[in-house]
Amino acid sequence: MRLYSVHFRSEFGGPDFALIKEGFCWPAFFLSILWALWHRMWLVAAGLFVLSAIVGSAGVALGLDPLGETAVSLAMALMMGYFANDIRRWALDRRGYSHEGVVLGDNEDGALERYLANSPVMSGGLRP
Repeated sequence: MRLYSVHFRSEFGGPDFALIKEGFCWPAFFLSILWALWHRMWLVAAGLFVLSAIVGSAGVALGLDPLGETAVSLAMALMMGYFANDIRRWALDRRGYSHEGVVLGDNEDGALERYLANSPVMSGGLRP
């Protein structure tokens, strides 16, 4: 079972829920900029691109060997994988979502179903 944080935003068409898995994010580790673009976090993607360019330029200016450049790239990827879901929560907060709690589930759908079953006030007539 995985732990998910539940985020809620009320819209004109009805409520909107977003669930974010707690823990390390492998897609962000391997494809950080593409991961940010996939989740429509344009500022994060631009920041990652600029940071990559700065770190790459600094590596060349400092004369790092290929092993050193690889170590720096791996460290950046590890940090992105570790903090990616926190960055997603921050982006959802900026979009008007509120953090409603945490829930356990085998997957996102199961976790949302469990959350709605245990909080009837939030479900407001929704059915899974």
